[in-house]
Amino acid sequence: MFHKAINLDFADGTVIEVTFRDGKVKQYDLAELFDKYPQLRPLENRDFFLSGRLAGHYGIVWNDDIDLEAETVYMDGKTVRTVSDAPNADIGDAMYAARAERGISQKELAVMTGIDQSDISKIERGTANPSVNTLRRIADALGAELKVSLVISDFT
Repeated sequence: MFHKAINLDFADGTVIEVTFRDGKVKQYDLAELFDKYPQLRPLENRDFFLSGRLAGHYGIVWNDDIDLEAETVYMDGKTVRTVSDAPNADIGDAMYAARAERGISQKELAVMTGIDQSDISKIERGTANPSVNTLRRIADALGAELKVSLVISDFT
């Protein structure tokens, strides 16, 4: 499974900070790559370094010659904190993982559940707000257990 990057920030030096859809924020110092990949040395120029941008959810791009896979940052970067800006991301990630583990396509799951494939895609991307009934249908089709909880905090 690929980890989707949703935000890119620039820290000191050549350190990037990437927020992923699962809420993990990872730091990665690109200077660690300079000896192995000398073509990345232009990133030592701060202005050029700051010109980087996310390319979709899967990479960071500076120009046609310099880019970095977000998965590299996720796997090799240091987790500095966890945020919860994507409340439906956990549902989508779990759904994708269960579907992939069973070898079921979104289209096949749509047929199994009677839920439109585009809606399944939105749930997996964390952009939909599915009802409990919809989630129950998906869980049943995937042979998964659906657990919903409501935790009341003490406000006193």
